[in-house]
Formats: sequence, C-alpha cells, structure tokens
Amino acid sequence: MTAYRIGRIDYPWRNFKPPIRGGSFRAFDVELVKVPISKEEEVLGDIKVTVEHVEEVDEKAELRKEQSVNTCRRRVSDPESSFAMGSELLRVPSSTLSNTSVKSRDDHIQDAMDAEVEECLAKYPSPDADTQSGITAKYYALHQKIKTEGYYRCNYMNYVRELARYSTIFGLFLFTLNKEWYFTSAVFLACFWQQIMFTAHDAGHRGITGKFIPDTMIGIFIADFCCGLSIGWWKSSHNVHHLVTNSPEHDPDIQNTPLFATCPSQFSDVKSTYYNFTFVWDKACTVLIPYQKYAYYPVMAIARFNLYILSWCHLLSPRSRPLGAAAWTRPAEIAAMCCYWTLFGYFLVWRTLPDWYTRIGFVLISHMSGMLLHVQITLSHWGMPTCDMGDDESFAQKQLRTTMDVLCPIWLDWLHGGLQFQAIHHLFPRVPRHNLRNLQPLVKQFCEDTGIKYSIKGFVSGNSQVLGRLQDISHQLSMLGQCQDHMATTGDSGLH
Repeated sequence: MTAYRIGRIDYPWRNFKPPIRGGSFRAFDVELVKVPISKEEEVLGDIKVTVEHVEEVDEKAELRKEQSVNTCRRRVSDPESSFAMGSELLRVPSSTLSNTSVKSRDDHIQDAMDAEVEECLAKYPSPDADTQSGITAKYYALHQKIKTEGYYRCNYMNYVRELARYSTIFGLFLFTLNKEWYFTSAVFLACFWQQIMFTAHDAGHRGITGKFIPDTMIGIFIADFCCGLSIGWWKSSHNVHHLVTNSPEHDPDIQNTPLFATCPSQFSDVKSTYYNFTFVWDKACTVLIPYQKYAYYPVMAIARFNLYILSWCHLLSPRSRPLGAAAWTRPAEIAAMCCYWTLFGYFLVWRTLPDWYTRIGFVLISHMSGMLLHVQITLSHWGMPTCDMGDDESFAQKQLRTTMDVLCPIWLDWLHGGLQFQAIHHLFPRVPRHNLRNLQPLVKQFCEDTGIKYSIKGFVSGNSQVLGRLQDISHQLSMLGQCQDHMATTGDSGLH
C-alpha cells in the first residue's frame, strides 16, 4: 500500500460516508505547485493541500455531519401512526386518517425508519461525536489488550481436531455410498460441506496462518475444490458486509428482494453500491414479501444453488481480476471449481448413482440438509436493526448494534463453527474462531463500560427473532398498501 499512500490522518478520525467502493464523488480543487514542506501545509507529490483548503472541507463536513445527526435524531411525532419497529406491529387506527396532511409513499417509509432510529436511540449510547470517540478509545484499548494477551495466535491443535472430524464425516459419506445407501450418504456429504466451510471462513479472514498466500490456498481448496463455491466471491462480498453491516444500500448480505426484505427502505427501489445494480420494487416483491416468514426455511434449504450462480458470476466478471501478487487466484479458483464439478457432477452424480430418481434425490438431499449453515449465516443479522445512526457512530457500536450472538454450551461449539460468536467476530474479524469464546467476557465487560447492549439469544429464540422481524416487515408492507388504497378510494390523503 505504500505506493498509494497520499497522506496521514490527523486523529481523531472522522468517518467517511459509505459507499466504501463505487458511488459518486465530487472533485477536490487544489493548486498544482512544487514547494517545500512546512508546518502549515503538506505536499502530496505535486499536490499542495493548504490550511485554507482543509478548513473549507472541514466546514462542509461539519455541515453534512449536522444534517446527518439531525436526521438521525428526528422524532416521530405520533407513535400510533408510525411504522413501529419494536415488539409491537405497526398500527394505524382509522381515526387518524384525514385529509389534513399529505404523505407520499416515501414519507411512510421514512416514518418506519424514523421509528427504528427512535428505538435505537433509546437502547444505545448517543451517536454524537464526543460519546462515540470515547467508545472508540475504549475499543482501541480492548483491541490492544487482545493483541498483547495473544488472542490473535492460532492454536493449530484445534485444526487437528477439526481435520479428524471432517475426515470422519467424509469417511461415513464414502462408506454409505459404497453400501449404496445413497440418500444417507447425501446427508453425510451435507454435514461435511457444512463443517468444512467453517475453516474456509477462517481462511477468508486470514485467521489461520495470517498470511495471504497460504490462507488463500486453503480457502480455494476448501471452498472451490471441495464445495464448488468461490472464496474470491465470498471475500469480495463478505469484507463489504463487515464494513457496512446491515446497510440496505451497501451490505450485499441483506439485498435479497424480491424474496426477502429486512428493512422498510427496501419497499422502494434500492441502488446497491456493491452490485452497482438497482433492486427494483416491482410486482414480484409485492406478491412475495408478505409471505417471506413462511419462505425463510424453504429458501434457506435451496440457497446453495444460488451460491453456485453467484460464484460463477463473480469469477467471470471484471471484479475477480486481481493484479500483482494476487493475479494467480482467479485462474486457480476456476480450475478448482471445474475439478469440483467434474468430481461431483460427473463422477459422483452421473457415473456412480444408478438412475435419475436417485440422482435428483441425492442432489436435493445433499443440498437441503446443509440448510443449517445458511440459517447460521443469516441468524445473527436479519433480526437486528438496519437504520443509519449517522456518520459519527463508532465501528464498535455499529457492529454490536447490528449483530447478535447465539448462546450455546461449549460442547456444541463444533456445530456452530464459531458463527455463534458473530458480534465478537465482527469486532475482531481476524481473531481465530477457536479463541472467540475466550473473548466473550472481555466483550461483555466492554459493553458494560460503554453502555452498548450486547445482544445474545439462544438458537431457538434467535430464529424466532428473525421470523418476527420478517413478519413485522411484511405487516408494514400490508399496512402501507392499505393506507395507499384508502387514500386512492376516499380522497383522504394523510396520516397524523
């Protein structure tokens, strides 16, 4: 990165507004001169940034910040007519309908987002710069403590145990396949995929060796060769997910219309800064979203097929063409995925299985039995807030506000593969997953010191929260439609 460095940050750091990649940027007018460095100015190559330039930019940044905070703090005048985002569903009494005020569809959507902001303001520390800078300082201190106490060091004996478990499950798959218990072997293959992808997740975060080349090779072997999924696609989307968690415009993990909507702002067209694509709110969304609670588990059961498509779309797109030391990754991934489809598609499904009934059943069972992994992935985020609390919100509070941990006994950690500690993982993404449980007391203490709520639920109650969120969003959509129908048919055009 040294060749691309153009300056140094004068702390305290002020957050930039997303998107992280893509988007529109205004030009920065500077004077092209060559002068020696002085205390009042920095020279960036041939670009001189004077104090006057910095002050001008700071003033504009302050104005944007003030507007953002005001928006974040905007109160909902009447909670009875708002799209309540808490435990109660949206309620719009008919008595509040009148023609004294006019509200558009966007106004109703904004009401829903305002209600969620209001709820978050009541539950979490103030998003103002002073409060958040204090949280950031404590987060830095915690991070330094974690490094000093060695939590970033990987104990490779944990992976010896992981390898023994993977080998056992794969051996059971081969044994039952040889016995011609085809559907039973499909279940064991699904278990193997679910378990081994936890290590691919570790490698994608460089949480095994801490080095790019060996961790990338491990990731390619597991994800691409063993599972047919692109580790490059996963890293591309997953890194953005970590930066802008649960942002409807920026986080690709919650951009799933017309099948799912987890935020009221998705009731209109949403431009994805990751995909550079507009998710249009169309008739399909209107028809499918009301039933998303019931579609959740069936879709999670077949979600792997969608991951195949996303993997190939990524590898065949310009996004997957890294340069320099990473240029080898794309052809390596394509070769590994071709090997996967040769072994799985041709030799296993086509050559080994006896007939079409068995082939179709084997593919469906092996893919649907692995739905636990997809539930685990969505569980920690889909039930959490999606609103924007302003640019000054600290990284630590943002991650803890949008991420939930799953409570489970230590003997069951192997089943969740570290994904049950999503909030802790989001705070420290490169800490090896086998160390995350040991970090939990430190994170809980950090939350107590800062006043940030630490969200943790059991697996069953966590699923209930996700289903409840999906139902709430569907109910809001239904009420929005009723309000629009009422205004269209009666002429009454507003809500108090």
